[in-house]
Amino acid sequence: MSTWFMWFIVLWTIVLITLMFIGGYFMFRKFLKRLPKEDGKSILDWQDYYIEKTLHLWGDEEKALLNELVEPVPELFRDVAKGKIAGKIGELALDEDASRIDTELIIRGYILATPKRDHKFLRKKLAELNIDVSPYEPLFEQHSKKTSASN
Repeated sequence: MSTWFMWFIVLWTIVLITLMFIGGYFMFRKFLKRLPKEDGKSILDWQDYYIEKTLHLWGDEEKALLNELVEPVPELFRDVAKGKIAGKIGELALDEDASRIDTELIIRGYILATPKRDHKFLRKKLAELNIDVSPYEPLFEQHSKKTSASN
């Protein structure tokens, strides 16, 4: 065998092993989210519960707004992000006994459900939609402190 072919096999092996580790990492994260907590339900079970309980509170405009807010998320992850955000919005709606999902509830849920690095996309999108961000500044600050403390 020639030397270049041996190097090709070595590099290809490294690439395959790296890709398997990356895939395994994401599968393991999904597995951990499916594990039941102390209350017997997993994170994803609660997310599905909140979405199901508040589905009737969503209007067409609110669904369109949520779809527009998650637009910057890569298409491969968009459904997962939308589910996580909708679950948090549903949780807030149930906690506050809301009669319907409104813009304010969607924005607060988005802030609480997403990591700090995604907030710049939210700010940019809200500016495009001419929605004032100033009422949500304390929530941005509170959420960034909470996420930095948990790291």
